Amino acid sequence: MSVNSVARAGHTAASAGESAAHRTRNSRAVDITARLGFAARGLVYVLIGVIAVQIAVGSSGEQANRPGALREIADKPFGTALLVLVAVGFAGYALWRLLEGAVGHHDESDEKKRTAKRVVSFLRGVIYLAITGSTVAFLASGGSDSGAGGSGEPAPYTARVMDHTGGRWLVGAVGLVVVGVGIGMLVKGVTTKFEEKLKRGEMSQTVLRVARVIGRVGYVARGIVFGLAGVFVVKAAIDFDPNEAKGFDGTLRTIADQTYGQVLLVCAAVGLVLFGAYSFVEARYRRL
Repeated sequence: MSVNSVARAGHTAASAGESAAHRTRNSRAVDITARLGFAARGLVYVLIGVIAVQIAVGSSGEQANRPGALREIADKPFGTALLVLVAVGFAGYALWRLLEGAVGHHDESDEKKRTAKRVVSFLRGVIYLAITGSTVAFLASGGSDSGAGGSGEPAPYTARVMDHTGGRWLVGAVGLVVVGVGIGMLVKGVTTKFEEKLKRGEMSQTVLRVARVIGRVGYVARGIVFGLAGVFVVKAAIDFDPNEAKGFDGTLRTIADQTYGQVLLVCAAVGLVLFGAYSFVEARYRRL
């Protein structure tokens, strides 16, 4: 077989693979499970916000993070069945993001921007694959802390990374990325850029106005919490102290420890609940 024949065969195989990826991405199954993923994300954020309010008034010992939200679900009637749906939703969302990273973002005409968006989608897919895995582990463990990935706080993982050469710099870089993500969420909330991804033609003016308000407040609150969490990770690297690294729960509790902390924590909690509510809007009206 000539070199040209091999090249043509390779090109044909690649085209067939891309076509299959396009068909999968646009399939009914991926659409349904991805939307279930938005709903699952919404449920988790609503519960995190509710737990944060309970922490503010001193009536909860649960952690205001994803493992804490999963435990809240598990403790309710039909909790196991709901957790299975959450895991399926996370898996569907991960698959959709991975496919988007492979063959998506054709609405972007600039090649460099399209490549950047694909990389971001791929990374989001990988993150949600890990979240899916931890949710499945939580189910398999019967709702134990170890199955949920421990406390869900980053200090133990930060300590392990810092034990290696260059680990301190890696931790600092991760913290800066998280700060950047938080700033991006803030900008998206303030500018209401999130609306661009909605099927606005299918939404009534009332629904669109509500979505704009809860999306704006939700993204700003989520961005602040993410940004602060990133700052704590950077501080952990600077101080060479892994205990400085904080996730959602640690960040929210730190807010509670400040002057007027209870009021600030309740505001943050309401914002997270609203982000969860906006995720339900996306589950229905998001363009996939």
